Amino acid sequence: MRSLAIGATGMIAQQLNVETISNNIANATTTGFKKQRAEFQDLLYQNFRRIGSTSSDAGTIVPTGVQVGAGVRVAAIGRMMEQGNLNITENKLDVAINGSGYFQVLMPNGDTAYTRAGNFKLSPEGIIVTADGYQVQPANTVPTAATDIAINSSGEVLVKLDGQVEPQNVGQLQLATFANPGGLEAVGDNLFMQTPASGEAVAGNPGAAGFGRLVQGALETSNVNIVQEITTLITAQRAYEMNSKIIKTTDEMMQQAGQMR
Repeated sequence: MRSLAIGATGMIAQQLNVETISNNIANATTTGFKKQRAEFQDLLYQNFRRIGSTSSDAGTIVPTGVQVGAGVRVAAIGRMMEQGNLNITENKLDVAINGSGYFQVLMPNGDTAYTRAGNFKLSPEGIIVTADGYQVQPANTVPTAATDIAINSSGEVLVKLDGQVEPQNVGQLQLATFANPGGLEAVGDNLFMQTPASGEAVAGNPGAAGFGRLVQGALETSNVNIVQEITTLITAQRAYEMNSKIIKTTDEMMQQAGQMR
């Protein structure tokens, strides 16, 4: 009976759905995290009576036919790119992106990664780096004699030095945008890598057309809505239960058929 296989595909799909929801909930407080959503497709249909075929010599057309589905599969796990809330921290090196774009990060192997997490630090040389010590690109070095750091909405890094009235510009933070940010590959540690699906990175200064603005002393929170995720989790659980019920019912029907004399 096809319902055994159909129910199994439903259970597998809902299991992956629950795993996706679980990851969202686990990262509800991860800086800059973007929630994911499982997207489903129905499988190929078996035609017992093809739609539009003729049913008589007079050319009568079958209006609906007989099609039996084969179940469901997960077609994609999309990433929702909605803006997260801005959490004010008052930390000079915490920088949130309000709008489109990603910070560029130089990886140890020379590749460029991208992140929305702006909880930056200073290296022993005064270079602005991520929490893992990776340089934020383009490189910006803060003098050790600096008494204050300001990063304006356009990404300019300004420092105040003893004996100087006007702040000194020591660098520029840039953002990168993509034609399809959902096509970026998540590699963990709040980092993404460019892929053929994402398109080429386009770099520019914050505040320019198509780029978000920076907010110093703030961090972008996860865009996970806990109430919504719990509701979705309950729906996925019920769907899993119903698919398991299909398998159980099919098994009982097969047993009844086997006992017929």
